[in-house]
Amino acid sequence: MNTATPPAGNLYLVVGYDGSPPAIRALDAAVGLLQGRAGRIDVVYVAHLPSMDMLSPGAVAEMESSFDEIERDLRTTAAEQLRGLEEGWGFERRQGMIAEELIAAARDLGAAHPQATIVIVVGSSSQVAHRVVGSAAVSLARHSPVPLIVVP
Repeated sequence: MNTATPPAGNLYLVVGYDGSPPAIRALDAAVGLLQGRAGRIDVVYVAHLPSMDMLSPGAVAEMESSFDEIERDLRTTAAEQLRGLEEGWGFERRQGMIAEELIAAARDLGAAHPQATIVIVVGSSSQVAHRVVGSAAVSLARHSPVPLIVVP
């Protein structure tokens, strides 16, 4: 275990969050990482629509409505999990591919806070298929321009 003093700048943590047990552990880990540091946790839910070519306008509208409901539920769950941080966190919904959107969120934070340390925090996938074909965490490990923490 490294006990070196962390950098003095603010720490901004982008946490991929879908309410799953791995995402809940990732958010808990982010809280621990931020303790005693100046910074913020940005909880990011990425809604993923399948190919728009295959969906009717009605189906897209129904999925959007479903995403709105999921977002409300996840925001509430995250708020309960982050009780006590009050202004030290935010919640954002993005739409697209999970890894790409988490990277975009990290880049946006980096542009807004150039002196800060930006880190993406995600839970590891518990799905067997992801071990074979990959997951958001694997894609992030390959492409993230900022440090990445994958929480088991």
